[in-house]
Amino acid sequence: MNKKKIFKLAKGFRGRAKNCIRIARERVEKALQYSYRDRRTKKRDMRSLWIERINAGTRQHGVNYGNFMHGLMKENIQLNRKVLSELSMHEPYSFKALVDISRNAFPGNKKIELPPKKEGLAILV
Repeated sequence: MNKKKIFKLAKGFRGRAKNCIRIARERVEKALQYSYRDRRTKKRDMRSLWIERINAGTRQHGVNYGNFMHGLMKENIQLNRKVLSELSMHEPYSFKALVDISRNAFPGNKKIELPPKKEGLAILV
């Protein structure tokens, strides 16, 4: 890369990394490596976030994530994890309908008794 392009990419860097060509070149190369790597890890992180949200939503209805997804697969419901996570957060009744469909499709999705919720903060003295 030529000097002009290096300095354009190094804009906003700290210290001599923004105005000394040798250091700027090293920092820009490293920054490009990080951006290449993190474009891939971003996809992984988002998928794991969607799975966590789906799992939280399904556990409210007494089903775990794996059994829920298996039931959807058996019913041939082809919704991706991004859409399922959005449904679990913003459309709880629609998501409950999906959980019920999944529960009926897969016998492992039995209704699990959840422990009773504790009301307020009880301070024991």
